[in-house]
Amino acid sequence: MGTGTELGRVRGLGAAHEGTHHWWRQRLTAGSNFLLMLWFMLSLARLPGYDYASVHGWLHSGWAAVPLLLLVASVFYHFRLGLQVVIEDYQHNESRVVAMVLLNLLVVGLAGLAIFSILKIAFGAVA
Repeated sequence: MGTGTELGRVRGLGAAHEGTHHWWRQRLTAGSNFLLMLWFMLSLARLPGYDYASVHGWLHSGWAAVPLLLLVASVFYHFRLGLQVVIEDYQHNESRVVAMVLLNLLVVGLAGLAIFSILKIAFGAVA
């Protein structure tokens, strides 16, 4: 029949059929992290100096701010996907739900802070 054991069907256990989707998202974010991090390192290497004024002026441009926002979003999403796998594999009780909620709050909070900081500079904040 291919539907697992009778006890497994009753308990609702078995394949969740989410593994391929999760795996694919991890690979896509890993690829985008690689390309965006390569852009980031090359962009920083081309700066005339690494003082506050140079970096602030560079980030004030939309050509730097938009890819940097994409990098932050991709890195934090990849981070969340990876830690979700660790939590699902090693937490086997009610604390799994608490750990996932805390993980989501941490990722959203830190990514929001980073995105806010980039946007603040990009839209003209002075010191």
